[in-house]
Amino acid sequence: MSTTDNSPIEDMSPADLVAVTELQRQLNDLLKQLSPERLQVLADFAAYLANAESEAATQELLVIPGLLERVKHSSATPKILYKPWRNLRSDV
Repeated sequence: MSTTDNSPIEDMSPADLVAVTELQRQLNDLLKQLSPERLQVLADFAAYLANAESEAATQELLVIPGLLERVKHSSATPKILYKPWRNLRSDV
């Protein structure tokens, strides 16, 4: 698994899920051994990594032509004009 992998855990293979679970267990064990100062450093680093992943995902979305305009247009559409999807697609 790369550091730029933005896929949710639900999309992982069973082997990857086992590996992630093991990593989480290892981290949990190690967290219990850290001083409060080191925990703060780790929390700051985790926040940095989460922000970097979020930024990478944002950049990935921004390169989709017209996406931002479609989202803005969709947000400006009054909800009264929305139609229930079941009325549009009965085969789903």
